[in-house]
Amino acid sequence: MTLADLLRETIDLPEQDVWENERTPTPVRVFGVRLHSMGLSLREVVAVFDLLGIDRSHGAVWNWTHDLAETQSDPPTVEPSRVAVDEKQIEVDGEAKWLYAAIDTDSKCILDIDVYSRRGTDPAAAFLHRLTEIHELDDAEFLVDGMGYLTALARHNLSGHLDYNDRNYIEKWFQTVTMRIDRFHSIWMGSSASARRWLNRFKYHYNRQRPNQALDGQTPAEEVLN
Repeated sequence: MTLADLLRETIDLPEQDVWENERTPTPVRVFGVRLHSMGLSLREVVAVFDLLGIDRSHGAVWNWTHDLAETQSDPPTVEPSRVAVDEKQIEVDGEAKWLYAAIDTDSKCILDIDVYSRRGTDPAAAFLHRLTEIHELDDAEFLVDGMGYLTALARHNLSGHLDYNDRNYIEKWFQTVTMRIDRFHSIWMGSSASARRWLNRFKYHYNRQRPNQALDGQTPAEEVLN
């Protein structure tokens, strides 16, 4: 496959006009962002560009990634029957934060993520409120692992129960994102906002670009939209 063909394959993203007044052609920028979202560090992306005769800094790739992440409307609206919710501790600039995430157990679509300074009933309720603004959840059954979630669900008139078996999809997602964080973002040097941008970019990759074995090679977005 020629370089031109490879870059042309990366031009199918709907957000290709988000970079205005850029000297780098859009296919090259999208290709760099895709490499980064697939697991390459910024410096590894730059090394690939060097092999292709493209001279760009890792700072440029960083900017492309976050410019794109801030414009994405992701995921598609979902009306799930079962939703697994959980949280995991991460580290942002040396401080402990909590990453909350929710997944549709049928489509494997990550419905939303957010970062909070602490865990507990109040952050869980705030996260659930975000979910209700994005997706149709009136008939959804929430699978949770702590009593605090049940209180948070009751605040929003949502139904759910403690479940320690069928929630494995959210646990697998946390394992996947943890491997990415450990690779080159174990500590974000910046803020919770920068962590959210990176995580939203990863969520986009997971939902729309990463084939899922449990879905016979389809992406979660394709499963929802089909």
